[in-house]
Amino acid sequence: MCRAVNCRVCGKTTWAGCGMHVDAVRRTVPAGQWCGGKHSSAELAAAAPRRNWMFWKKSG
Repeated sequence: MCRAVNCRVCGKTTWAGCGMHVDAVRRTVPAGQWCGGKHSSAELAAAAPRRNWMFWKKSG
């Protein structure tokens, strides 16, 4: 069963699950709040997980 989740890039609503019930999820979300899945490279880079530099620093 599919369910509504927040997009990790834009924060709008998208779906997670099997894919067979996406239409049912979309009916519960206003069109302006639905993530279309198309994001610029700048948006994708801004949403990428940040790595803490201390974990990558070599000790020695």
